[in-house]
Amino acid sequence: MLARFRPTAARSSFSRRLTATLLTLSMGMAGVGAAVPAHAEGQIRIAEQFGVVYLLLNVARDQQFVEKEGRKQGLDIKVDWVKLSGGAAVNDALLSGAVDIAGAGVGPLLTIWDRTHGKQNVKGVASLGNVPYYLVSNNPNVKTIADFTEKDRIAVPAVNVSVQSRVLQYAAAKRWGDKDYNRLDKFTQALPHPDAAAAIIAGGTEITGHFGNPPFQEQELAGNPKAHIVLNSYDVLGGPSSATVLYATEKFRDNNPKTYRAFVDALADAARFISANPDAAADIYIRTNQSKIDRNLLLKVIKDPQVQFKVAPQNTFGLAQFMYRVGAIKNEPKSWKDYFFDDPATAAGS
Repeated sequence: MLARFRPTAARSSFSRRLTATLLTLSMGMAGVGAAVPAHAEGQIRIAEQFGVVYLLLNVARDQQFVEKEGRKQGLDIKVDWVKLSGGAAVNDALLSGAVDIAGAGVGPLLTIWDRTHGKQNVKGVASLGNVPYYLVSNNPNVKTIADFTEKDRIAVPAVNVSVQSRVLQYAAAKRWGDKDYNRLDKFTQALPHPDAAAAIIAGGTEITGHFGNPPFQEQELAGNPKAHIVLNSYDVLGGPSSATVLYATEKFRDNNPKTYRAFVDALADAARFISANPDAAADIYIRTNQSKIDRNLLLKVIKDPQVQFKVAPQNTFGLAQFMYRVGAIKNEPKSWKDYFFDDPATAAGS
């Protein structure tokens, strides 16, 4: 059974302080001017969200890979972890200087890369792996995205910003043309994945669709006989793709080269750990997230052949081109390398 999301229980003291800080920030470009000075080497603050897509971070945290890699660089690194919901909140945290590494979808990365182009120059650090995202509905009448009506609401982590919102727009553009890319936006509603999954499983609410991520989408399919897949992100993006990524400001990367290197190396350590020890990785996910998920269901997700835990981004450029084409971003990326930092760990990206 899916446990309901309890914000105060899920957040560390650092997370609560961050939430209080963010409440004082105005939205949009006001956050750009509120940035605080970068700290010295040996400290890193990482913002993550909900789901198995953040397993690399869960493992790195549990196994203290960042700290271990830091010692190889001659640093005693202090790591702070914070959990937020939605790309908009994550981007505000990064621009305010409250966190150093942001974890969110490719959509939020492209949004903040565009907003900070020529300023803070935010770019991608690494992928968190290739994972298919499902748009699940508990409305039997909804077979395709064309079947959603005014009576339906589709839960996404952040309206118009999250990768789920952008992939839904991309799917709409493919069906109805670029001019109608936002045709389904009026049906979307921001809701954290745990709450959205609970609504889909329970039924009887205005939330009849949820564009989520693992393990919430699998819990929905297992927990409600009416739940079914309407859309698979891989089908929209043309194959396996890195939906969730990590990104940072150019200043943090330049001012903290050893800390940055230790973090990226720790991600690679975590990817190798998961591949070699999927059962242990499942236990880490449950322990780190205090999750009530069925362990066998979780292992099924981790071992799914469609799921690949790797740090090099894959198949992100199509979405970037789409967002530029419809005016969601103003700066045209010529290649995926425009919005990712140049790094040996991600050299094989796309």
